[in-house]
Amino acid sequence: MEWFMVEFSANPDSGGAAVGPDAGNEPSQARPDYVATPDRRYFVLRGRLWRLSKPSLDPETHERLVAELMAARRALRAAKDSPARISARLKADAAKRALGERGEVWWNDGAPDYNRYKVANTPYAAWFDRRGSALIQSEAGDEHVSDII
Repeated sequence: MEWFMVEFSANPDSGGAAVGPDAGNEPSQARPDYVATPDRRYFVLRGRLWRLSKPSLDPETHERLVAELMAARRALRAAKDSPARISARLKADAAKRALGERGEVWWNDGAPDYNRYKVANTPYAAWFDRRGSALIQSEAGDEHVSDII
């Protein structure tokens, strides 16, 4: 099993939206509070698991769906009435489902979905604890993060 540290940065061509390391953008500083699980099914942000997009999506489809999701989020913020909010939420939900971030899981090994669970309450807890200890040691100069992750 491989360990990953996911780096995200703002791409000026994407309107400042966060883009992944495979999108061809310049390398950025890694965010220690944002890391992908070893199986690349989730990312952890502030101690909670969030499902990643389906890796089987081609880059063009992924980019289009993310654009649809961002447009729906902007529409939600701009909504002046209940029907507009409902419409925007439905569009955001459809985009997230198409991305694989909601709904049926995109893996087929029978593993349960831990989307939105606190990482401490999942089988990822020991991995995350080891990772946290490694980062603390790294900050103290005892170890380099890339040696652990």
